[in-house]
Amino acid sequence: MAGPLRVALLGCGTVGAEVVRLLHSSGDDLAARVGVPLELAGIAVRRLGKARDLPVSDELFTTDAAGLVARDDIDLVIEVIGGLEPARTLLLAALAAGKSVVTANKALLAEDGATLHAAAAKAGADLYYEASVAGAIPLLRPLRESLAGDQISRVTGIVNGTTNFVLTRMDETGAGFADALDEATALGYAEADPTADIEGFDAAAKAAILAGLAFHTRVTAGDVHREGITEVTAADVASAQAMGCVVKLLAIAERCGDAAGAGITVRVHPAMIPRTHPLGSVREAYNAVFVEAASAGRLMFYGPGAGGSPTASAVLGDLVAVARNTLSGACGAGASDYADLRVRPMGEVVTRYHISLDVADKAGVLAAVAHAFADQDVSIRTVRQEGHGNDASLVVVTHAATDAALQAVVEQLRGLNSVRAVASVMRVEGET
Repeated sequence: MAGPLRVALLGCGTVGAEVVRLLHSSGDDLAARVGVPLELAGIAVRRLGKARDLPVSDELFTTDAAGLVARDDIDLVIEVIGGLEPARTLLLAALAAGKSVVTANKALLAEDGATLHAAAAKAGADLYYEASVAGAIPLLRPLRESLAGDQISRVTGIVNGTTNFVLTRMDETGAGFADALDEATALGYAEADPTADIEGFDAAAKAAILAGLAFHTRVTAGDVHREGITEVTAADVASAQAMGCVVKLLAIAERCGDAAGAGITVRVHPAMIPRTHPLGSVREAYNAVFVEAASAGRLMFYGPGAGGSPTASAVLGDLVAVARNTLSGACGAGASDYADLRVRPMGEVVTRYHISLDVADKAGVLAAVAHAFADQDVSIRTVRQEGHGNDASLVVVTHAATDAALQAVVEQLRGLNSVRAVASVMRVEGET
């Protein structure tokens, strides 16, 4: 048997610590699967002396991440630091030296994945990142490999556990957003600063990665239309329930247009979906991604989308794959962006709206509202009106139209004297 493959670990937080534990507890099995032992040769951390309760010698820890990556005896590099820098510089150095990389860094991949892929291709090294989206759920490799012979038309996912937990609590208890977020924080599902989650930044990075793989097109986080869940109210959730729907923060990437004018749209926003939809039953902090393809049909990937153990499981799966490739002198599939489809703006997305209006309860109001929709050539599917003295609540659900047309309707409604307020606006996905 050949000598061991030596691994450098960059970062030792929640995920990194679990990677260390799994490498130790499953060492014999991993060696059997790879063909040689995987030896942890160094762990880069921000500071030494922190109590970590890990089954490794303190001598493995270093604050010199660049020096660790540059060592001649390092064969493979795992990066779980997160963020753009120093992760980007460290990974580029590793790849330039021909060392294959496993990373969970969704932000970096969504921001500058093209540079990393180019560096890997130039050096003949692997860049694997299954753990960057949806934790332990096997998702990216099926998109990149198993479905490589198919044509994917749409990917719809719940890819952020914090927001799904918050929206689940709002749906189950009738709580407002703030109270549901407080519960998520108390239970450890939300960070002390939950901005990246609740404002959709985390989901947007993952949507960019998914879209790039699904549609063989370079997509960055900046290409993704992003809206968070901070404006979702208990009234929105109740309205969804009345329609047999549930509110979810969705990451949606879809192919649009004909062959001559093909493009894609990539977006993250809250939406109402039917409870009967496969994603409608995804509760708590779980993730799920629904893939629609020409030949394979509809596929559902479901499981825990975050946490130390699930994410470390995905990291170790990638590590075994790149270790096998290293031993055989081969490389896995690299970037595929040959299609180079245009990423269309949100205004060109065809969708439906649920619009709740506070209006004066008098004759002619409904006609004025209907006229605003007709002006933008948007067809109304259903209207529900409830009177409250001199006021009324008017709920309109539209047929499909471009998002630009629907936005124009909303602006026109806000200018009507008979409309006292546009109480809420939410997109509707799936058949209802």
